[in-house]
Amino acid sequence: MKLKQLSNNNILIAPSLLAADFSNLKKAICGVEEGGADLLHLDIMDGHFVPNLTIGPPLIKSIRKYSGLIFDAHLMITDPLKYVESFVNAGADHITFHVESNNSPREVIEKVKYYNKTAGISIKPKTSVESVLPYLSEVDMILVMTVEPGFGGQKFMPDMMDKVRVLREKIKSANSNVHIQVDGGINEETVKTAFDNGANNFVAGTSVFRHPMGVKAAIDILKKTMLTA
Repeated sequence: MKLKQLSNNNILIAPSLLAADFSNLKKAICGVEEGGADLLHLDIMDGHFVPNLTIGPPLIKSIRKYSGLIFDAHLMITDPLKYVESFVNAGADHITFHVESNNSPREVIEKVKYYNKTAGISIKPKTSVESVLPYLSEVDMILVMTVEPGFGGQKFMPDMMDKVRVLREKIKSANSNVHIQVDGGINEETVKTAFDNGANNFVAGTSVFRHPMGVKAAIDILKKTMLTA
């Protein structure tokens, strides 16, 4: 399955592996896949672009055999262009990078597409939505960060919904299938806000992997919440 095959009118849940139990990743990954997840979100941080270090290509390669989910790699790194090939070879199906990185966005997009993968572009909370509009026709997803990237468990920023609304309007006007993903503080309360403003792709870490009723219940609750008034 590729992101291109999924409609941006579909509700997609992308559990963030960063919140999983790293002592048993196989169980965690199989659990979210069986629980109805649509993508597996992989937070890649270099300790420079953001103040944290997480996983890299070797870990992705080691878990690829455990899942048929779309591996959604979010590169929170300074030089994404340098590492696209490594993440593709490790098993990433989709690569999102930041418009604030040191590389030319167009060059990164072209390199991702060279490997026949889908490309996404992301913006931090302090970055204007206008910075990604020139690439709307070239990417498959735009990720609006609803927290400052770097650490999980932060509080959702509702003022980021202005960006989501602008993007949804532009995508609708262009009759495009670009997905709008939101990442940060997503739970059964905030997911409805993001959905109502136009997002369709939701990264959820703590609210899925650490839900007291388990991951399947957590995913079901998120999806049902968006469909209720």
